[in-house]
Amino acid sequence: MNTTHSLLPFRRIAVAIGVFALAGTIAAVAAQGSSATLGLKRDDQPVSRGALERASFSDVVKRVSPSVVKITTQTKAKRVPVGGQQFPGFDDPTFRQFFGGRVPEMRSEPQSGLGSGVIISADGYIVTNNHVIDGADNVTVALSDGRELTAKVVGRDPLTDIAVVKVDAKGLPAVTFADSSKIEVGDRVLAIGNPFGIGETVTSGIVSATGRRVGILADVQGYENFIQTDAAINPGNSGGALVDIDGRLIGINTAILSRSGGFQGVGLAVPSEMVTHVADSLVASGKVVRGYLGVNIQNITPALAESLELKNREGALVAEVLPDGPAAKAGLKSGDVITSVNGQKVTDSTKVSMTVSALKPGSKVNLEIVRDGQTEKITATTAERPGAKGARKSELFGSNDEGVLNGVAVADIDRDARRGSDLPARLKGALITNVDSDSAAARAGLRPGDVILEINRQPVHNAQEAIDLSAKAESKKTLVKLWSRGSTIFVVVDETGAEKAAQ
Repeated sequence: MNTTHSLLPFRRIAVAIGVFALAGTIAAVAAQGSSATLGLKRDDQPVSRGALERASFSDVVKRVSPSVVKITTQTKAKRVPVGGQQFPGFDDPTFRQFFGGRVPEMRSEPQSGLGSGVIISADGYIVTNNHVIDGADNVTVALSDGRELTAKVVGRDPLTDIAVVKVDAKGLPAVTFADSSKIEVGDRVLAIGNPFGIGETVTSGIVSATGRRVGILADVQGYENFIQTDAAINPGNSGGALVDIDGRLIGINTAILSRSGGFQGVGLAVPSEMVTHVADSLVASGKVVRGYLGVNIQNITPALAESLELKNREGALVAEVLPDGPAAKAGLKSGDVITSVNGQKVTDSTKVSMTVSALKPGSKVNLEIVRDGQTEKITATTAERPGAKGARKSELFGSNDEGVLNGVAVADIDRDARRGSDLPARLKGALITNVDSDSAAARAGLRPGDVILEINRQPVHNAQEAIDLSAKAESKKTLVKLWSRGSTIFVVVDETGAEKAAQ
């Protein structure tokens, strides 16, 4: 039986969320003693490591538990297109032509969800997992004092599975952040959350591993940096706190590795240093922008070290330098070994990924490398990670009633997308990455994986052109030419009904 990688709400699903480890920028923030935007409480001293085991952690629990909240979500009933595994063939273009390019619909049942969250500021900011609140129409936060408050989503970062919500309240008990880079394997930890909805629960364990990469993040391989713990974590613990024995936050509980969908001794938490940076960015601007060098790197095995005549296995081997990227422009070459980034020693490829992805685009990166046995220094300038611009613009692509094709997210067709979606080599257009199930586009039959070729008979070559054409549309009825599952079809997305409803 294969091990499944599960997120923690009341469902057993595979994790497909890329997590970026963001250590570089965090170090600068920590040095200041607080987050620039949120003013987070911090204590960067290493945890107390005494020789004797404590008899009780009740004082820690009493201090921390008021900072942990229960989060419930509600998703309204929606009309959704019929298709997929339940009704195979219904979303086939050949079938659609008998219904004017549309597919039959059915009404979904209202859905509720449950998770946890952690208060990070006295004025109402709360951090949780993105998967806890993703798609929710209503988010409610239950505080330890019995109050239930409606929360507003401030920002979401699917790549780290971190989200920030806010409630209208003052004087809340904010948690104190620890420096997660200083934790060690064997440190005692406590997990606090609301498993199975039975109420706030505390479990204990140790840090089983740090910098854990378990192949769980298929979307963004190489950026995993989980804290692993054997403290019992179960569905409902998502977004809850992982704290040290001094009661300081070292991570946000996010995922479990399990054959059954329940706790089996391997829990994964997003490190507090990553949470700090992401939360601060989401509150400041609603998004997280990451630095990019344009290299594929890997760890150095004993065989590689011997073959490359390296003195040791420390560093990150550059396997590929992507054309026209920042690294290529700086002169980095395949076969180079990166041994230092901005003065920080590189022990493996994860260190490079963590440091660079934490930097803002346009930042200078000083690299020390070994090339042909000689040490050299190279300075590169980070760019914005490809896809980040498209992702932000896809949010604008019908995020309100201005323009057409509301509820559709698009992205450029890059190499990975072409390979992952099995798209023909010469196909040009805007790849649909997401369609709101309650949108006119979904009712017309648009699906993730389809490619927009034309909008109102105007050719589309990339995501930006699709966004621009949607904004210029004069009619709420949009003629869309699609490449869908091997066939080219025309559909009409009629948003006149949505316009009347809004009035």
